[in-house]
This record gives sequence, structure tokens and C-alpha cells, in this order.
Amino acid sequence: MPDVILPVLDEAQALPAVLAAMPPGYHPIVVDNGSRDGSARIAAQLGAQVIDEPRRGFGSACFAGLRAATDPVVCFMDADDSLDPRELPLVAAAVLAGDADLVLGARLAERGAWPVHARLANRVLALELRRRAGLRLTDLGPMRAARREPLLALGVRDRACGWPLEMVLLAAAAGWRIDEVDVRYRARAGRSKVTGTVRGTVRAARDMAAILG
Repeated sequence: MPDVILPVLDEAQALPAVLAAMPPGYHPIVVDNGSRDGSARIAAQLGAQVIDEPRRGFGSACFAGLRAATDPVVCFMDADDSLDPRELPLVAAAVLAGDADLVLGARLAERGAWPVHARLANRVLALELRRRAGLRLTDLGPMRAARREPLLALGVRDRACGWPLEMVLLAAAAGWRIDEVDVRYRARAGRSKVTGTVRGTVRAARDMAAILG
């Protein structure tokens, strides 16, 4: 069953619930990206495989997890308890069946879970993907699934917040079958470091604009 890559930066508050909800057979790989709150220790105590990635950046953590994974199919998801791991089989199903090469979880947000500035930025990026690559996606989908070896072969180079966007653009250019399924999105546990703040959203948008450029 798939490996699940969880980039982590100070998610001690959320990790117990996230790891407890991991579906049977799904193997969590927690990639600690410089946490100071004991996230790595907590994850290890709860039975997760823990990888240390000292180079800061969302893409750096994702890439380290991808290299550490061994299953033919890998999933990615945020570790802040905004997404329900029990929906991973829904996202991975078409990849496991050979009916899709990349599946993204399109977020159906609970009230107050997705700040307006982050939602608008995501909408603009989805429209840009449609214009540039003909992809009828509604969300960049932080919960996603793909096959490991082809994903490595894509050569995603961004190591910051542009990683998710570059993956989709390269996959589309390579002729991958890309799909999305709806997943629930709820208020995260603890303090947001990226899309929950205007500053974080601006930083992510800057990284993604560099990819589009």
C-alpha cells in the first residue's frame, strides 16, 4: 500500500490525530523540516518513519520524503490536521487501479477553514493551469497521489512553495492523466505558517509565480 509523505514544521499539536487516522496499510513518512517543538520525537513514538531534512522549504521536505519512499505509489498530504487521512484511499484509488497518473484532492472547505486570501490565490492558479495546460482543475490539492518512479523522473526542481504547481505543470507536459476528487478541508490544528497568513500566502504566490514565469 502507498507511502504517505507528511512534510512537517512544528506540528506537534496535530500529529497525534493525523497519525491515528492513517488508514490500514498506508505507511506514514514524516519529514521533519527543522521543527523545534518535538514533532520528530512525537512522530517516532507514534510509529511513523521519520526523515530529517535540514534544508528548509516545502519542496525540500516533499522531495526528501519521495526519495525515502519505497512503495510504487506515494501520497502527499499536509500534517496540520486540516485534511483527513481516512480519505487517502479515495485519492489514491485511480492511481492504484492504473486509471490515472496523478490525482489531486480538491478541497471542500468547512466554514472558516480556508482564508479568503488563500482561496483566491488558489483559484487564480487553477485558472492559470487551465489556460496554460488545458487542465480543468479547481484546486492545487495538498492531498495527492502518484506513482513514485515516474514522479522522480519528472524532475521537479523547486524546493519551496512552488513544488506542488511545478509537479502538475510537468505532469501535464509529459501527458499524464490528471484527475481530482473532492476531499474535506477543516480548520488546521495550531498556528498556520503558510496559507493561513497573508504573509505566507504572498510567499507561496511568489514561489508559484516564479514557476509560471
